[in-house]
Amino acid sequence: MLEGKRILVTGGAGFIGSNLCEFFLQKNEVYCLDNLLTGHKSNIAHLINHPHFTFIEGDVRDYETCLKAAQDIDIIFHQAALGSVPRSIEIPLNTNAHNITGFLNMLEAAKNASVKRFVYATSSSVYGDHSHLPKEEGKIGKPLSPYAVTKYVNEMYADVYARLYGTETIGLRYFNVFGRRQDPDGVYAAVLPRFIKLLQDGAPITVNGDGEQTRDFTYIDNVIHANVLAATVQDNSALNTVYNIACGSTITLNELIDTIQTSFTENDYSHGEFNVVYGPKRTDDIEHSYASIDKAVQHLNYNPTVDLKEGIKRYLAFLVLNEFSEL
Repeated sequence: MLEGKRILVTGGAGFIGSNLCEFFLQKNEVYCLDNLLTGHKSNIAHLINHPHFTFIEGDVRDYETCLKAAQDIDIIFHQAALGSVPRSIEIPLNTNAHNITGFLNMLEAAKNASVKRFVYATSSSVYGDHSHLPKEEGKIGKPLSPYAVTKYVNEMYADVYARLYGTETIGLRYFNVFGRRQDPDGVYAAVLPRFIKLLQDGAPITVNGDGEQTRDFTYIDNVIHANVLAATVQDNSALNTVYNIACGSTITLNELIDTIQTSFTENDYSHGEFNVVYGPKRTDDIEHSYASIDKAVQHLNYNPTVDLKEGIKRYLAFLVLNEFSEL
């Protein structure tokens, strides 16, 4: 675990970012940069008064904001982005501005502020139309959305900065992350928390297509673990590259719904009527997503200790503890 460092988490009021802030605040000084466009102040409300936590309301699209936030920082965890494949198809200019201009601003600020290491979030979406399974870092296809393009460009910029300027970078390709403080509402909500919310409410669960699409769902604690490893690895051969961060297992959406329903029942949580509706398949949807985590295991010593069933159990416990009120 990191200790005694000055850490900057961009997008720190978002789902993954707020979990990183909370974890690193145990033994470090944490700075959280967020424009609150998709992040929520409620995600970090319990951290605001901590003596070693600083919230900076600002936008990564503004370079001066990035440079100021990066001063005297040891490690940057760059999570800030405008997520969602469908949103990127609807508003590609906004996605580009946040995810490419914002990324480059933060990377340049890290270089000019002499930040030692830059760990950033990339995405399984970069695999695009490549059909090979499991997904391996060196085998990618054509991107299927503007969002995928932005994440691939991030990886290319990070590689260039590593080679030209000596910036230590590591990109983590997240696969379907879920867990505490993930927002299940809105048009662009992630599938697993949305399914849980609908099942708890007794509302129909709409599945795009036949539900036989496969995904590699990853609980938030595995992602925190991966970020710690990326920030602390000392082997130079492990730097300046990208890693799949997943469980290395696969499940269909139909099986996922059954697993969620079983978890509700086994843990005695109340839920409404079970009702699944199948709709048209999304044209931008990747049919199958399943990660090889061999590279992360070998170079980062990554070990995903929370599988899907346990992750759902922990997530439901968190929601019940909060009485589903924050849903």
